[in-house]
Amino acid sequence: MLRRRMGYADPSSGKDILGNRSLCFIFICAFGLVTLLQQILYGKNYIKSAQQFSRLKGDETGNWTGPVNFSDDGSLKPARNGRKRCFRQNFQPDSQISVIVTPCLADIKKKKKRYLENYDGSYEYNSTACRELRQEIMDVKVLTMVKTSDLFERWRNLQVCRWEQNKEETSNFKMSLSRCCNAPSFLFTTKRNTPAGTKLRYEVDTSGILPITTEVFKMFPDDMPYSKSQYKKCAVIGNGGIIKNTKCGKEIDSADFVFRCNIPPINEKYSADVGTKTDLVTINPSIITERFQKLEKWRRPFYEVLQNYENSSVVLPAFYNTRNTDVSFRVKYMLDDFDSQRGVFFFHPQYLLNVQRFWAVQGVRAKRVSSGLMLVTAALEMCEEVHLYGFWAFPMNPSGIFITHHYYDNVKPRPGFHAMPHEIFNFIHMHTRGIINVHTGQCT
Repeated sequence: MLRRRMGYADPSSGKDILGNRSLCFIFICAFGLVTLLQQILYGKNYIKSAQQFSRLKGDETGNWTGPVNFSDDGSLKPARNGRKRCFRQNFQPDSQISVIVTPCLADIKKKKKRYLENYDGSYEYNSTACRELRQEIMDVKVLTMVKTSDLFERWRNLQVCRWEQNKEETSNFKMSLSRCCNAPSFLFTTKRNTPAGTKLRYEVDTSGILPITTEVFKMFPDDMPYSKSQYKKCAVIGNGGIIKNTKCGKEIDSADFVFRCNIPPINEKYSADVGTKTDLVTINPSIITERFQKLEKWRRPFYEVLQNYENSSVVLPAFYNTRNTDVSFRVKYMLDDFDSQRGVFFFHPQYLLNVQRFWAVQGVRAKRVSSGLMLVTAALEMCEEVHLYGFWAFPMNPSGIFITHHYYDNVKPRPGFHAMPHEIFNFIHMHTRGIINVHTGQCT
């Protein structure tokens, strides 16, 4: 009672003399010491086994990226199991057990980079090195699996391989396009596939219907001007900044048929890179609206722009929505007024809907596929061999150097309308499979 009244306190009452906290601290220290000893012993064994293996086989394991087997003669052979990375295991050279000897990803990249830099020339399409490089790209199933820089590196590495068309892959892909889309019959609206009196449904404004009157019917060609696999080699030219300074103009102009998107400039300033030959060029009605006042006033400036494309045909998405129709029809009226012999065609809305659905299955999910993808799709049915130039969807080229969005300006598209990275990702896969040839470097 007296101690409580005087505020007396026991000096040892707040201390844990060899209590729970002290025991816990001692346990942690002991655990840390044991762990440190294990690491020291493990390090000695690891160094010893590495030295032993190095003496036995030198640097031979640097070439393997999967499990290996030791045979009786001590040679290394690839095992057939799956790949593993950054896994080390002690080996027993006198036994028959399989061991994993795989360098880490950083080691693989370093060796591959040095290997490719020292190589002068091109590998054959079916060489072992090229099969492995193609597999590295095919292992990336979706774009989000890897960083952009990693995808660029895999693509750069593949450039040492000479491209070759895979007849079987190409044939299968064309068959799937033929079943879904059938460009030789439905790429454009024609008198054959859209008779007079038809009620044509728009691509986007599905509630809107355009009656095909006699006047509209007269604007259609009798039948499709192109047939299946009509051309041997075709070039589809995108407008990406990736084509600048490539000197691909002559190679492009040597193609049997050349597609271009949205009346891009092909004058002397750019012709060395993009060429001048044009057989079919798309025109987005928004260009006519923004640059040529819907052709409601002066028409000659637009006519003179088209003169740069000589006798190429033009194609417009007149039936994408109701707004596009009148503007697209004015292009036909204007060319008739100037007595032009240039062909004017309108995409069939059902064809574009089928193309949209086809590529959505391939992972290209957007409000609308790009004009470039429309042309590539058509070219795959019209041509035996398809080459792409100027297609890229990233602010840097594969070497990591910043590039402009277009080869003639740096105006970005409306965000969220197209899925350009996914389109290019599909093109890279198709190149790897031997279906199309995507050119992103300089032409020789």
